[in-house]
Amino acid sequence: MLGVAAGLSGIYYSWGGTTPAGFDCSGFTSYVYRQLGVSLPRTAAAQQAALTPVSNPQPGDLVFFGSPAYHVGIYAGNGMMYDSPRTGRTTGLHAIWSSNVSYGRP
Repeated sequence: MLGVAAGLSGIYYSWGGTTPAGFDCSGFTSYVYRQLGVSLPRTAAAQQAALTPVSNPQPGDLVFFGSPAYHVGIYAGNGMMYDSPRTGRTTGLHAIWSSNVSYGRP
């Protein structure tokens, strides 16, 4: 899981992007999970609604910002996540910037 996400580092954010040509946040998470045979809904809010909430996240769980979620990443442990952050930035390992997050496990 984390190896797949790490291997996709350096791809620029693209609104609505769902492929290595460019990802938005939920396009990135759904693409990574799809490589492992797991289908996720398209948007961050739909992914949040579809997954089992967990309070003790493990690497590979999804981390959601807001409720309904407006951003999603893949928890990497130690306050870090893999995500596609925003226009002008690239996919990669980034700090979880808020304490107001929730976690979900497929």
